[in-house]
Amino acid sequence: MDRPIGIFDSGLGGLTVVRAVRRRLPAERIVYFGDTARVPYGIKSARTVTRFAAEACGLLARYDPKCIVAACNTASATALPALAEWFDLPVLGVIEPGVEQALAACPGGPVGVIATEATVASGAYRRALERRAPRIAVVERACPLLVPIVEEGRLPQDPIVRAVLAEYLAPLAEAGVGTVVLGCTHYPLLKGAMAAVLGPDVPLVDSAEAVAEQVAGLLRADGGLADGRADGGWRFFVSDNPDRFREVGGRFLGAPAEPVTLVPAETLSAPPAAVEEQT
Repeated sequence: MDRPIGIFDSGLGGLTVVRAVRRRLPAERIVYFGDTARVPYGIKSARTVTRFAAEACGLLARYDPKCIVAACNTASATALPALAEWFDLPVLGVIEPGVEQALAACPGGPVGVIATEATVASGAYRRALERRAPRIAVVERACPLLVPIVEEGRLPQDPIVRAVLAEYLAPLAEAGVGTVVLGCTHYPLLKGAMAAVLGPDVPLVDSAEAVAEQVAGLLRADGGLADGRADGGWRFFVSDNPDRFREVGGRFLGAPAEPVTLVPAETLSAPPAAVEEQT
């Protein structure tokens, strides 16, 4: 089946999911939208994030995808039920797969969650963890500076990165967390620096691989896997600054982020049902 997989995020972080899906399903075509004009989503209201996510899905829906992955923890936390209602295709998030992996990886102690302000405020990770393990202790920490730090291209060994992480991760270390969920798709690029703060005995859970496995399972169950063994390829859309996306995106993908097409944010539109609900 030649239809693509659609993936979106507020910017570049979702490329970690693109990379995992491509590694798991190399024959699949991928269409990605990064809303680089309006990043970050994590400091915006749930209403605004839901509208932006609906517009991103509206763009991806033009390419008749088999499914759409909200490769954005903030959108997964706040917009997923509405997206599932407004779009007649599977819309997957990143929270549930990450939670399952965290519980499997946790050797004991509380589960730590670091994420954007909006994701923490939503309580989505806490609720998902407590549904599966009602007595589990959860320690959450909003880390609003990490997305811009990653998108600026700062390296893990940068003193600024180390100082910010030391402050953000101190409450988790003091609580003796048994594992930490990286509740934002940007954060895996700082895993090395995080491990230096928390120590080698605290597993860091990146949900990208779990999401890729979920997509594979969904397509396999529906008979929707691509035929053949050739590279399915990818195509990228951004709402601002495609040159910067090419430059920085390669670090996320481990390969050139090409081709990239500019789709200005003001040209995006959500489905009628979403517009009516937002007004």
